[in-house]
Amino acid sequence: MLPSIVWLAVETAMRRGEIITLRWEHVDLKRHVAHLPATKNGSARDAPLSSRAVAVLQALKGTRDAAGEKSGNDEDAADAGRVFEIRSDAVTRAFERAVARARKNYVDECKAAKQRPDGKFLTDLRFHDLRHEATSRLASIFPMHELTEITGHKETHMLMRYYHPRAEDLAKRLA
Repeated sequence: MLPSIVWLAVETAMRRGEIITLRWEHVDLKRHVAHLPATKNGSARDAPLSSRAVAVLQALKGTRDAAGEKSGNDEDAADAGRVFEIRSDAVTRAFERAVARARKNYVDECKAAKQRPDGKFLTDLRFHDLRHEATSRLASIFPMHELTEITGHKETHMLMRYYHPRAEDLAKRLA
């Protein structure tokens, strides 16, 4: 599940908790929208889904539909509508393990190539950094007032932590 969760984080700028609590009844693949009824800031919002995010969700839905509906106890019935049946802390642990494996592979490849590895490469990557990456990418597409709607930031000063337009891109708009 981790690759799908990571793709959704990078494509939508949704928080880990928003992804984990996402329910199929709130996903509209035709309209490319995921409704988030409960967010960190307390307000519901609709998150636009990129084509890649839709493809990820379609693949998950296809796998779910092929496996058939769950049957069993009440806990299974309550979880049946969830897109991901995993806890937030399990996502964090899986992400940390994946980053550690990637770091080890990088170091091994550097040693094999007789190169010195960058001491900081992949040493401080957290799941929340995916939201930062997504927001930075979206900031190159959408103006600030639309970006606040996509990310769910109520105040633009909080969003400014993620918004880093390049001067040359801004200059191109002036031309």
